[in-house]
Amino acid sequence: MTIAPAVVPAGAEAMEWIPDGPYTLAGTVGTLQCGPHDPSFIVQGPDHWLAFRTVDGPVTLALRQRGSLNDSRVQATAWGPGAARALESVPRLLGGDDDWSTFDSSEFRATLPEVARKGRYLNPGLRLPASGRMLDTVARAVLEQKVTGIEAKRAWRYLLTRYGDPAPGAGTYAPPGLRLPPTAEQWRRVPSWDWHKAGVDSHRSATILKAALVASGLERLASLPGGDDVRAGLRSVPGIGVWTIAEVVQRTHGCPDSISIGDYHLAAYVGAALTGRRTDDAGMIELLRPWKGQRQRVVRSLYASGFRKPTFGPRLSPEDHRRR
Repeated sequence: MTIAPAVVPAGAEAMEWIPDGPYTLAGTVGTLQCGPHDPSFIVQGPDHWLAFRTVDGPVTLALRQRGSLNDSRVQATAWGPGAARALESVPRLLGGDDDWSTFDSSEFRATLPEVARKGRYLNPGLRLPASGRMLDTVARAVLEQKVTGIEAKRAWRYLLTRYGDPAPGAGTYAPPGLRLPPTAEQWRRVPSWDWHKAGVDSHRSATILKAALVASGLERLASLPGGDDVRAGLRSVPGIGVWTIAEVVQRTHGCPDSISIGDYHLAAYVGAALTGRRTDDAGMIELLRPWKGQRQRVVRSLYASGFRKPTFGPRLSPEDHRRR
């Protein structure tokens, strides 16, 4: 991994990150985007625009990959008070600390099922990003609790559009709809009727408000390794359980082992991919046991293979909480 200087546009700070080995920007950071209409993460052609806050202030960050899969570099350009701080975090954000060498070794690869080997072969540039943005990620994950993806994405978009601030340069050098996720104070100011309009039930809104009350403590977890201390810190917030913790540390810490126990689809998917039959959480844990320590990488490789489980039975249907 190499960090190199870059051409700097007026009013911005910039750098280039050169990964070791194959790399794919879109496949790596895409998991940080809450759907294609996420106001805090907008993709326009080769450019990935992110808006977030640092301890120094808000920032707009533009990422663009240049070169080929095996010989590429990512240009990062940042605007706003948090620009320098954001550039410091770029290597981790792009998966620079995510080491797949054990997973990619011939000995480990021989233990994997064909479908996982296929996924890794088709996507050798995949890394696990580490955003370090605790409150933003907690809020998004809580909105996703026990609802469809459509509902969660709509709620995130509505709340950011209504309560998030415009990102630095939005409408000039950055896309006009780019917005910052709400601060802890802004989350606390969302009135009950707007949670209702967003389709967010009282349990999820209460959990986000409780997380906002301890936001400074949550943000300190970003500096810790993604282990038991981070999980304990997240678990101390009422309403945050094992599923939410896994969803958070996958994105904030690039945890290679966390799997989303309790997910509506994941266990059935893993069972179908590995055995041809659906299974439950206990069955999924048993199936993934041989690769403990690398289970999230195995799951990502399964999805990257293109495998799709047969669709039978009932689907989780959206609920309109706005009519309650």
